[in-house]
Amino acid sequence: MDGLLLILLLLGLAIAWIEARHRLRPASPLVLRQSDWSINQRGASLVMEGWLEISNPHARMEVMVPELEVHPTLIGSADLRDIVTSTRITPQHPDEDTRADGYWPAYIVKGHKSTKVHVAITLTGDTPAPVGERVDTVWVDVKWVNYGPFGRLSRRQGVVVPLRRPAVMAAAQAAFRSGEGCSVLPLKTHLLGPLDDSIEVLRHYAGELLQKGDILTIGETPVAVIQGRYAHPSTISPGWLARLLCRVFHPTSSLATACGLQTLIDQVGPTRVLLAWLVGSLLKPLGQRGWFYRLAGEQARLIDDITGTTPPYDQTIVLGPQDPERLCDEAAAALGVSVAIVDVNDLGRVKVLASSRGCDEELLHRALKPNPAGNANERTPLVLVRPA
Repeated sequence: MDGLLLILLLLGLAIAWIEARHRLRPASPLVLRQSDWSINQRGASLVMEGWLEISNPHARMEVMVPELEVHPTLIGSADLRDIVTSTRITPQHPDEDTRADGYWPAYIVKGHKSTKVHVAITLTGDTPAPVGERVDTVWVDVKWVNYGPFGRLSRRQGVVVPLRRPAVMAAAQAAFRSGEGCSVLPLKTHLLGPLDDSIEVLRHYAGELLQKGDILTIGETPVAVIQGRYAHPSTISPGWLARLLCRVFHPTSSLATACGLQTLIDQVGPTRVLLAWLVGSLLKPLGQRGWFYRLAGEQARLIDDITGTTPPYDQTIVLGPQDPERLCDEAAAALGVSVAIVDVNDLGRVKVLASSRGCDEELLHRALKPNPAGNANERTPLVLVRPA
């Protein structure tokens, strides 16, 4: 009996130590958001202008930003090597004079305060074809440093800024595909990201096509990136638990890398992941498979490691969407049709993450089994399902 109590005590102390190390890991409270991007043609050049806002929600902690750089990456279907980009950042701190030389002075963001930065990116090409017709999207990657009681953290956050958007499909152009007891219509969008709003995307690209009884679906990854639920691996610091346990997963799993598994640990905590692995390992020889994912939570199945999504998100780790049920209900109320968030692959697996009240999920499984949206670069994250 004493031996059992000692084992339980040691186990409790070990779990407390693991949780304490996790909760005390270095972290900065600063939040960076990009907004208000505009695109203007100026002679032979295309000029993008937008704003970065850095806010500090912490009440007392003061955090310094000694470095901030903006790196644009061009995305398109043509050869873009001749296009030259130049970037200029202009701090607009509320308590300091604006510098005109483009230099970033180290700045302190005090508790419950914020500051803004104006960004201008100029794109100039050497060919007669306009830059705006060759570049589809610009990935605006912000590399910045946070310095404070937690130490010195290098952070990296990017968003997509679309230069072109596909035309909205008119009802007369809608070429539905025949399905099992239904018709389906994939809808092309621009490359989605945090500058978008999920409901507005649904309304913009599908609003004119909707009829009573329709079901409008959107992929889980597009919803997640709109919510900003992705991170570059360079900003993730895998602990010993992630480095150890990632080796037991199948090599194709998104949890088979230290950063991928650490992303899950950061979401649900190390104790839950460790216990899920222990229980799953004990039950697997008994023919009970999948218990790790059941116990670790929904995010364990939804995380996409690098290469798992379309560029430029293929360079990041993407989580599953947050609060998908609420989003579906709000979208259904706004659009007047059923809405669902789905995860579909080319192997015929259809998972409905969430759907609005009254949605016919059985119909969705039949309609989406052929994966009409595709998994490559089709950019058709929306699928309209119409009952026969």
